[in-house]
Amino acid sequence: MSRDTPNSTGALIAQLVDGLEPVRPLRFSSGMGFALAGLGVTLATVTLMFGVRPDVLAGRFDPVFLLATGLFLLLGLASAVTVIVMSRPHVGSDHGGWVWAAAMTALLPAAAAIIGLGRGADAISATAVEHGLDCLTMGSGLALMTFAVLVWWLRRGAPTSPERAGLLTGVAAGSFGIFAFSFHCIYSDIVHIGLWHSAVVVVSAVIGRFAVPPIIRW
Repeated sequence: MSRDTPNSTGALIAQLVDGLEPVRPLRFSSGMGFALAGLGVTLATVTLMFGVRPDVLAGRFDPVFLLATGLFLLLGLASAVTVIVMSRPHVGSDHGGWVWAAAMTALLPAAAAIIGLGRGADAISATAVEHGLDCLTMGSGLALMTFAVLVWWLRRGAPTSPERAGLLTGVAAGSFGIFAFSFHCIYSDIVHIGLWHSAVVVVSAVIGRFAVPPIIRW
């Protein structure tokens, strides 16, 4: 049995690395910058295409509006941060920070359910459902910008859990989408927000969970 000579070993190594080019490492600041840019474009789209609700333009902020938009923004940021971190897997990384933001945001549908039960049939009137479906449709559509940005970023990286990355991509996209559309939606009712605005996040999360893994798997 012949042994490899130094020359043959060197030739083999040269053959293996032939054509390889250095790859710039993914930087967290760059990923977060792209995610925030996507959010900025989404907000600009709402402002230019739909307009901002009158009370916000006048500087009068409803407490429920402030609470809900703040929670959706927090959930979107926490989920986006986790997705960006997951694109650069390393030992000891923690991917559970978004759970606390999700737990706080879950208070919105919980409050909506409690108050809605007290209102009875009025909480699900035809008019309420019509407006709710509009928010669900528009919020989900506005989520596409952040969705595309995070999927593109994940494809540049190497997430070790594509399913979780897809789920959180959807959560971040849905949260940013409905956060932006809340500046146009004139309803500050907790039932409307807790049911229909929260539904945008849930729908986007389900889509992300099943649609993203095949795209980013490596």
